Amino acid sequence: MKLEISKTIPENFTEAWSGEYSFFSHFEHAAVVPEVLSMITTTKENGMPNVAFKSGIQFSGNSDNYYVILANESISTHTYNNILREKEFCVNFLSSKYYNACRKTIIENHENNDEVLAGGFTSTSSKTISSPQISEAFLTYECKLSSSIDLTKDEQHIIVIGEVQRAVIDENYLKSKNMCGENGFMFNIPGSQHALTGSREKTAMAFLDENNLYEVNR
Repeated sequence: MKLEISKTIPENFTEAWSGEYSFFSHFEHAAVVPEVLSMITTTKENGMPNVAFKSGIQFSGNSDNYYVILANESISTHTYNNILREKEFCVNFLSSKYYNACRKTIIENHENNDEVLAGGFTSTSSKTISSPQISEAFLTYECKLSSSIDLTKDEQHIIVIGEVQRAVIDENYLKSKNMCGENGFMFNIPGSQHALTGSREKTAMAFLDENNLYEVNR
């Protein structure tokens, strides 16, 4: 049986925390799409490194202009305000063995904290922007702000578009088997909620199965 979900929140849906479905759409939990997790690094106004552990990132463009698209930025966050002020940011991808360290940066987010150091990571200078990279990342994009769009006009669902200036890649990552498994990308799996029963799974982190890659020759 296929379930149909409309723009109206199902009656059996309950929020995991107060205001959840004011900030996140019920579609995110009723129709779950895994999203790759990344660490966005910026520089605070006082010069300290800022880190945001987030999902919701896409890419578009060609060799002349290649863009990173960040979704669900909010005007209240350090990250968004740092990007607006400095006109730049870094996107860092880390493997699942760093998951708990990434989560620690969410807690250690005070204005005077070096959030890269708070997670137990090492900062590396970028070449095209001032925002730091995370040395432990297997892939990093240095980006300059191109534009931002407030989708819902509520200052909580802002899309930020950055133009890629430079990529730093661990050469071992370029093999398909290394993009998967414990040493590859982390994915956010939002806790699915059943439209009829209201039952809900826990939000989870996942990675691909490197032993079951289905390769297609085009």
